[in-house]
Amino acid sequence: MALTVEPCAVAVLREVVPVSTLPQFFDRAFHVVPAVLARQQITITGPPLAIYFGMPSDTVDVAGGSPTDRPVLPENGVVPFTLPGGRVVRLVHRGSYDTLGESYGRLTEWMSEHDLIPGSIMWESYLTEPEPGGDPLDLLTEITWPIVVASGVESEA
Repeated sequence: MALTVEPCAVAVLREVVPVSTLPQFFDRAFHVVPAVLARQQITITGPPLAIYFGMPSDTVDVAGGSPTDRPVLPENGVVPFTLPGGRVVRLVHRGSYDTLGESYGRLTEWMSEHDLIPGSIMWESYLTEPEPGGDPLDLLTEITWPIVVASGVESEA
């Protein structure tokens, strides 16, 4: 569950939105970001992702986008970001997005049992794309959560 990852360039649309409007935000982000990347001839290097900056409440500071082969130039609200490298915990969630909270609960419990402190951001990589009429149990979402090292600073690669 714990491993070390390298930093990763991503292109994202980042906003603070009400949690109830996350589906609409992701619909917008996952259309705007690829269009900007195509115009800039930047290659997408992995599945779409969502980055959460802190724990959601009624609102959430969130970014949606894709990993890229190089930084994007800011355009149409899309900006470059670098996912941090270093020690992380990772879990693949199988099932509906509505049950992601259960997997986050398992991750936080595991971190607590191993005396690990979760970092201030976490991200989800959407390994499968939802399909109209598809079975939500077939969805795979990889959750990655950096952990804080003993000095209190999030780990770096």
